[in-house]
Amino acid sequence: MAWLTVRTHDGAQPISTTDLGDFAFDGDRFRLMDRQSGIWKPSVLTSALSLRTTYRAPGQPAPYEDRPGSDGLLRYKWRGDDGDHWQNRALRSAMGASVPLIWFFGVGEALWVPIFPVYVLGEEPAEQQFVVDPDVGRGLIAPGSPVEEHLRRYVLAQTRRRLHQPVFRATVLRAYEGRCAVCSLAHTELLDAAHILPDSSPGGIAAVRNGLALCKLHHSAFDSNIMGIDPDFRIAIRPDLLAEVDGPTLRHGLQERHGERLRKLPHRRAEWPDQEFLAERYATFLAAPKAS
Repeated sequence: MAWLTVRTHDGAQPISTTDLGDFAFDGDRFRLMDRQSGIWKPSVLTSALSLRTTYRAPGQPAPYEDRPGSDGLLRYKWRGDDGDHWQNRALRSAMGASVPLIWFFGVGEALWVPIFPVYVLGEEPAEQQFVVDPDVGRGLIAPGSPVEEHLRRYVLAQTRRRLHQPVFRATVLRAYEGRCAVCSLAHTELLDAAHILPDSSPGGIAAVRNGLALCKLHHSAFDSNIMGIDPDFRIAIRPDLLAEVDGPTLRHGLQERHGERLRKLPHRRAEWPDQEFLAERYATFLAAPKAS
């Protein structure tokens, strides 16, 4: 996990299957993930080491289908229908020993975001699945126990932040090839994955079509309704800022973008911003209070 922290720049960058092959233990190459199945238990360990959720191409289900339940915890399906399958036993052993696991989420072809530590907190045999906690509810929630509403909201929010945000970011930046949709800036350390509809809203899904790769300036302008993007991918700047005189950053960064179309869109049309989401968000931009 320390090695993954370094190789992913503390979780800011995804890692490829090829680069995962660089990991070594005691001088020998050591697999961190099974390329063929979702649960990986090396023979030298007594329990599972990692889980894997495969990337789905556009038009298929979202790249991370294991979402928080009402208790804020995640579910991971058994391998097959046999609860005694050795991979299911490996996860059960991890649960019994309370050992940390790595969860690899696919965000592109052979491209992964590792989330760690996660823990197997329980099992739901009737649904053929395990209950997995991304280290935010462990010790606070037991499956099946009543949960106070404020604690449920806390765990849901922390789960989204801990797990889905880095996956969403990596998926969106991969789709936009590491460039800002508005200005085409290509330095990923200066880019964010912006939600078109916030994840707190009913339509705020964690999917590429609800996302835009934006540099820090344009992300802040979008979130604060200084900048809007209409359903035809055309940029609008708040009228009072168009008349303002305040140096080159305002002029080149915002004013000159007014009326332009987005400079960068994903190659795959299925990953373009959803026009209905943009229309809803653009209505919010138009209705937002203007500076006096």
